[in-house]
This record gives sequence, structure tokens and C-alpha cells, in this order.
Amino acid sequence: MEQDRPLILVTNDDGITAPGIRTLIKAMLPLGEVVVVAPDAPQSGMGHAITVNDTLYCDPINVDDSLDIREFSCSGTPADCVKIAVNEVLHRKPDLLVSGINHGSNASINVIYSGTMSAAVEAGTMGIPAIGFSLLDFSYNADFSHTIEPIQHLTKECLKHGMPQGVVLNVNFPKIDQAPFKGIKICRQANAQWVEQFDKRKSPWGRTYYWLSGEFVNLDQGQDTDQWALDNGYISVVPVQYDLTAHYAIPLINQWKLSHE
Repeated sequence: MEQDRPLILVTNDDGITAPGIRTLIKAMLPLGEVVVVAPDAPQSGMGHAITVNDTLYCDPINVDDSLDIREFSCSGTPADCVKIAVNEVLHRKPDLLVSGINHGSNASINVIYSGTMSAAVEAGTMGIPAIGFSLLDFSYNADFSHTIEPIQHLTKECLKHGMPQGVVLNVNFPKIDQAPFKGIKICRQANAQWVEQFDKRKSPWGRTYYWLSGEFVNLDQGQDTDQWALDNGYISVVPVQYDLTAHYAIPLINQWKLSHE
């Protein structure tokens, strides 16, 4: 019976019609009851933004006639999609949230900007096991076929074992030109950054505007990082915690003179 199958919520940040999420939906269909609540337009780089000063819409939509699933197009951010799905769309808390497959990397520092991962983190704060999936290919027409089998394998393992308390998974895949993959590596997040540049221009009306660009710089030479794994043909899996407390720093800052006396 359908109610005996795991309930899997699917979302993303590239929009409900993006090829990445359509691949992820099809990968989930053999594994459980699938419900999709995803943005009605691209929401890349939104991080954990939520809609508080505007109305939200969440409308049923039929993207693919061949799929017998419930889908909803949401006007909000990826985090909004998770909130409204759990509170208004689903009949119970889902057994799993999967987000993606993102068009482009969410490894290293990218995780803090990612709408894909913020959807996973939002689910995690609700006690829902969650995984964000990303492919290192920004092309709209990227080939996701090589991700399906490992996505299903990781999803089955998550459904079987559950997720450690306070943790969600950030999974990144190399491009298809690196397939077949060498394996799956559990990694730490690489210490890297974007060296940003702004392309400064003038509008026809004389107003200055900017296009953000930049160069990704990996400052981490460790062979236990997500960036190393991806550069060397492995799928990277980083356990991400949403408790942002720097616990190691508490005793150090306790040594400061904080009294006003």
C-alpha cells in the first residue's frame, strides 16, 4: 500500500522544470511515494532566504503527464518550499527530503550560498533526514544519467539507517567526462573562497550597475576534502551540521575580559 512506502519530498533551487530535478524525481520513484514542491523560477544563490514581506503561492502543476505524482510550483525560495510543503501540502512529515540535482557545484564554500543545500538544512531543522545533490556542470542541458544509480544507493542507505542528529548530507558529483566514478568519499568541506570581481557598467540612462563575477580559489591541499575528491573523480559526501556554534572557540573567548567592572 502507498502509505507503507517512504514519503519522499523533492525540491531544488533551479526551478521545477529544470532537468536536474526531473532526473531526481525519476530516481526517487522506485523508492517511495514522491511529492514535489519546488520553486516556479530559478532561485540559485538564495542561501537560506525565506519570504516574510510578500505573499507566497503554491499551486498544483502538471509538468510531466507520464508521472503519476503530486507536484506543486511555489513562488518562494527553496527554504519556503520545504516549510510550505511540510505545513500545508503533505499529510504527514516526510521520511526524507532530497534537493537537486543542482546544476553546478555546491562543494566547499558554495554550500553557504546554495539554495539547494538550504532546502536540505531547512528539512534537517525539522528532524527530517535530508540530502542535497549537485553536479559539477552548470549547463542547462547537462547529462545527469550517471548520477541516478549512486543517488538511489545513497538514498536507500539513508532510509535504512537514518541520519545522525543535526546533520544533513551535501553530495556532489563530478562531470560525466569523469565517469565511471572511482567511488564515494566521505569528506570534510574544503577551505576555499571566491575572489570576487564586479564588472562595472553604465545603463543607457547613466546609472551605474554591476555584474558579479569571480574566481574560485582552493586554499586547501588536504586529500580528505570534497574538492580533492571531485578533482580526482570521486563522488563527495560531506556531513553538514546546521548548528553554527564554533564550540572550540567558547573556552578561548571565555578567557577574554568581558566584565564591565
